[in-house]
Amino acid sequence: MRRAKPEGSLMTPAELHADSIVVDGLIIAKWDRELFEDMRKGGLTMANCTVSVWEGFQQTMNSIADKQKLIRENGDLVMQVRNTADIRKAKELGKTGILFGFQNAHAYEDQIGYVELFKQLGVGIVQMCYNTQNLVGTGCYERDGGLSGFGREIVAEMNRVGVMCDLSHVGSKTSEEVILESKKPVTYSHCLPSGLKEHPRNKSDEELKFIADHGGFVGVTMFTPFLAKGIDATIDDYAEAIEYVMNIVGEDSIGIGTDFTQGHGQDFFEYLTHDKGYARRLTRFGKIINPLGIRTVGEFPNLTETLLKRGHSERTVRKIMGENWVRILADVWGE
Repeated sequence: MRRAKPEGSLMTPAELHADSIVVDGLIIAKWDRELFEDMRKGGLTMANCTVSVWEGFQQTMNSIADKQKLIRENGDLVMQVRNTADIRKAKELGKTGILFGFQNAHAYEDQIGYVELFKQLGVGIVQMCYNTQNLVGTGCYERDGGLSGFGREIVAEMNRVGVMCDLSHVGSKTSEEVILESKKPVTYSHCLPSGLKEHPRNKSDEELKFIADHGGFVGVTMFTPFLAKGIDATIDDYAEAIEYVMNIVGEDSIGIGTDFTQGHGQDFFEYLTHDKGYARRLTRFGKIINPLGIRTVGEFPNLTETLLKRGHSERTVRKIMGENWVRILADVWGE
């Protein structure tokens, strides 16, 4: 049964979702045609999809080569995104734009020149650290030594060539120093507020305000280990987290970064939760079930409907669902 339109609405939730630019600021799901089909079912315009976590330069190059081939083979559903014009083109063509992203600067190794090289291959967002120490700085699961001298050079080079600095898994001190060092907007692409649940991966009200006050951006994740109700969370609990963050950063500095992991088995999570993918254990996620109502990428339209039902205007919902991401990426990429 079709729901009644929210007061003042000109479109049904489904119509608004179909008309909107919908961006997911972080997906680390298993790359295959099934995922791409689900992205189209969910009306996803663009997704920042992870191509490197613990991999070094050569393994990351191999990963990108594999992903480019997969995109070519599924060109009826997806296309690679390198700039905001590509995002709008994907919308026009009814495809999902795939942006390559790193969850760790480890692939840069100790070579500043690799920043531009990977940018030329389409890598537009790079997280400075993944949970632990690297040559750039410190992750959120160990004592934070801050941004290194080399890290400052990496930030400057990322600014120069147009790669967004991501701080989602980064320690508090390193994050603060990247925010201050960067001349371009930076992001927590996929995080939740510690005001709703204390967790090493969640960000305090002060951290959220600090990044927004310095022109940065926050993508809100729905990863249930970081939500207050865990695996019992629903799409409304996710919407509550979005609203909590929006009350701090404002409606122009917020978007979606689901951290979808669909298609992966336990081996993958063991890889993610150990330092360097194999060494000491950093955390245990436990059972992973996405919030009821948005279990898969294909259920993305339910989020638009939920936000509307909770009283948000069409204009605000469009911003949250993707317009804000496009604007902030244009600021960083310069195109």
